[in-house]
Amino acid sequence: MTGTDTPDLAALRPRLPSPCQEVADERFERHGVRLLLKRDDLIHPDLVGNKWRKLAPNLATARGRTVVTFGGAYSNHLRATAAAGRLLGLSTVGVVRGQELAERPLNASLARCAADGMRLHFVDRATYRRKDEPGALAALLRAAGAEDALVVPEGGSNGPAVRGCRALGEELGGRADVAAVACGTGGTMAGLAAGLPRGARALGIPVLKGGFLSGDIRRLQDRAFGGPRGDWSLDDRFHCGGYARSTPELDAFADDFEHRHALPVERVYVAKLLYALVTLVREGAFPRGTTLAAVVTGRPFP
Repeated sequence: MTGTDTPDLAALRPRLPSPCQEVADERFERHGVRLLLKRDDLIHPDLVGNKWRKLAPNLATARGRTVVTFGGAYSNHLRATAAAGRLLGLSTVGVVRGQELAERPLNASLARCAADGMRLHFVDRATYRRKDEPGALAALLRAAGAEDALVVPEGGSNGPAVRGCRALGEELGGRADVAAVACGTGGTMAGLAAGLPRGARALGIPVLKGGFLSGDIRRLQDRAFGGPRGDWSLDDRFHCGGYARSTPELDAFADDFEHRHALPVERVYVAKLLYALVTLVREGAFPRGTTLAAVVTGRPFP
């Protein structure tokens, strides 16, 4: 691939629009609520769910440049970016939070990134926190030997990604009254809300604690669209202690949902989303007759 070539994203053969599957679950039915699962986990075997929607608009502009992005030791975003690089013939660098990880054997997630050709660059946590500062970012790129790289932010959330996720809301137009999604960096939520038609609303379930996400979503919509879009809200009660944290109750719920519906439940995002929706339905948060779509943004990695 030359510096002027544009990656052929169609060659990845994404399954779009993603399927929408109705689920018979008495916990919803007894309250008169219809549950749909928006199966974004089936878009692509390697770029799962919202990773496709967020990465594709960014990678379309790579034009042969190295792609640099960021994540922790178990980042699904790093795995998806590495896989995309392999499939599209793009060089990728993953800046990994935690200098100490460089002295340890790679875990399964980072080993998969390396196997897909991603060059891993480990940094200490203080440096990682400053990655969005222009000077610190320039120093990181120099240290990684990728000064002319296309930089994709942690989680892939930026203006192009939000515009890519708008299609998710458009695909649900006329099918759901409420579309719910688990939120990390807020990009999928920002795009989903923008794509929904008037009269439908988006509900976000943050998987991190801190209460900062509303401002991030507003900023992302401003970058993507020049201002606020759509009707959306967040419910911060279901993070279970923070990112990748769980509780015995959440684990038991996910196991039960898998057994009921023969659907593998990803535990960092999707389990918290589904647990939240069952709780909210029980609390009477949705009027009878509501059609509720839960966006399945990922699946368990082996």
